[in-house]
Amino acid sequence: MGNLATIKFTKDKAKPVLNYNSIFTAYNKVIKTETPTNFGFMYVEANGLVGRHEAPVPRLFIVIEGEGWVQGESDEKVKMQKGEAVFWEKGESHVCGSQKVSLLLLYNQQSYKYNMDHFILDYY
Repeated sequence: MGNLATIKFTKDKAKPVLNYNSIFTAYNKVIKTETPTNFGFMYVEANGLVGRHEAPVPRLFIVIEGEGWVQGESDEKVKMQKGEAVFWEKGESHVCGSQKVSLLLLYNQQSYKYNMDHFILDYY
């Protein structure tokens, strides 16, 4: 080994999100394993939007910086801010957006069963 390798997850290294009619949004994958799993950063600019879609796998969506909103299958927008997260089961329809520039961490794993007892949940 001997050499220290650093990795940048800055917005300038991220790729634009072009699907779901998304705007002002970029994604930077952190890791992908042999089993369908990945961690990634998503950058959502002020007034950005990740368009409505069904979660392709169970997805944990964590707000690292900024604030915005999420919307499940109902019309109610739930405000989200730094330190908060939302979980979607595979197939759940959702959309999210931001009021301010936001940094999100996404955790997706196709075969993982989340133990929701580990989370402090607020239901809306």
